[in-house]
Amino acid sequence: MNYFDIFYRAAFIDNMIFTFFFGMCSYLAVSKTVKTAVGLGAAVIFVLGVTIPVNYLLDTYVLQEGALSWLGEEYAQYDLSFLSFIMFIAVIASIVQLVEMLVEKFSPSLYGALGIFLPLIAVNCAILGGALFMQQKQFVDIGEATSYGLGAGFGWFIAIVLIAAIREKIKYSHVPAPVRGVGMAFILTGLMGLAFLGFLGF
Repeated sequence: MNYFDIFYRAAFIDNMIFTFFFGMCSYLAVSKTVKTAVGLGAAVIFVLGVTIPVNYLLDTYVLQEGALSWLGEEYAQYDLSFLSFIMFIAVIASIVQLVEMLVEKFSPSLYGALGIFLPLIAVNCAILGGALFMQQKQFVDIGEATSYGLGAGFGWFIAIVLIAAIREKIKYSHVPAPVRGVGMAFILTGLMGLAFLGFLGF
């Protein structure tokens, strides 16, 4: 698969929100306005675009069985794959901390609007899910892993901006009381998920 195919599939076919429903907590909480949705979406693109290739290198040259053979024949028997979860989360938490510092420095208003949900990207299951899917897909080089990370982040960005734009509009519509707020957001997410099945050929 070339890089564009991997990017396209990660963004539209294997969309983190509409296909796997990963990262729903921040997706629902921060999608009340387009401005905050764009900010968080951009942060997720950056975090996925950096953590997945870093975790790919970590997995390929440290964690997999025989990955340490580059240190010498005596290390070829080691298998550190049981440390995958811990190491992936450590990388993700480090990158998220960097993003948080950058946003606070250059956009204090966005930092205030995102609130607790910016540091919570570290425990967003879409981020860890991306790293675990990267492991499962067995990409042949770091370019493919980077394309997948950027595509997955872009797919999450599209999802949160779309739902935010719709939620801004329906504030002025007559929505039945039982489904106002999160209820309507779930309905809209389900309908958009059905629409995204079109990319699979449905």
